[in-house]
Amino acid sequence: MEQGEILNVVIIGSGPAGYTAGIYTARAGLKPVLVAGSEVGGQLISTPEIGNWPGEKDNPSGFDLMQKLQDHAKSLGTEIIFDTVTKVDLKDKVKTLTLSSGKVLKALSVIVATGAKARFLGIESENKYKGHGVSACATCDGFFFRKKDVAVVGGGSAAFVEAIFLASLCNKVYLVHRRQGFRSENVLIDKFKALVAEGKAEFVLDAVVDEIKGDGNAVNALAVEFKDGTKRDLPVQGVFVAIGHAPATDIFKDDLELDGDGYIVLHKENGAAATSCPGVFAAGDCADKVYRQAITSAGSGCQAALDAEKYLLNA
Repeated sequence: MEQGEILNVVIIGSGPAGYTAGIYTARAGLKPVLVAGSEVGGQLISTPEIGNWPGEKDNPSGFDLMQKLQDHAKSLGTEIIFDTVTKVDLKDKVKTLTLSSGKVLKALSVIVATGAKARFLGIESENKYKGHGVSACATCDGFFFRKKDVAVVGGGSAAFVEAIFLASLCNKVYLVHRRQGFRSENVLIDKFKALVAEGKAEFVLDAVVDEIKGDGNAVNALAVEFKDGTKRDLPVQGVFVAIGHAPATDIFKDDLELDGDGYIVLHKENGAAATSCPGVFAAGDCADKVYRQAITSAGSGCQAALDAEKYLLNA
């Protein structure tokens, strides 16, 4: 990349969506530049084992899998810049991106693959055990807690979905919520109540998490405090936080249409990954609030790359 060069495509983000977009745009001869962002490898990087990536039956770590994707993209010619985009101007035909280093990139198309971050509780003990008993994805990590006791923290539909899924794998599931009422579909609440009746689950209501306890390597209890001031230690080996996700889209709010939760709105009449701004495409969790899986993110990265290629042919 030369100083002042107008690039064909810049990819923002280095998760499965970003690297897959890099692979496809590089194979198309577009000479992509990928800005890795502050969390190289995305959310997946901290996952100790991945058991649902097709063809990887030996359960690679998130770090190892993302390293493979990065190496693949680089081998095809994707230029990777280990920096963060801090400002964008996407409305003109030539898009302008400013990096934290002060460097400015200009491109004819942009693929946004900045992901979304799970909202966590924000307590010190939670950070200590992330990836060692604390997770925000039951589909990703529930398998590792088979026949163990776990807790799910949250009271929305996502929390109930996680809890019901975990009940199919685990010995017992505690659902911890700060209120008596829920923001979930009744059908999910009823399913969980049926699990409670079977002795496979338990409601822990009007309670907030005080501390996640462990031996330094793994979780062994979840300490909660009730509204009346009483406390209880739940004997669990896993804690799944399900209090929502926050898409990493703040810097795009003046240029792209976002929904009420901050996710990028896709205009699929213009292509599977098209946004409200011509020449800008979105892939992965920054635009997907439903599936949020590594493999679906990779697939959407492919779609964004193909849409960008088509756009550039007609530009």
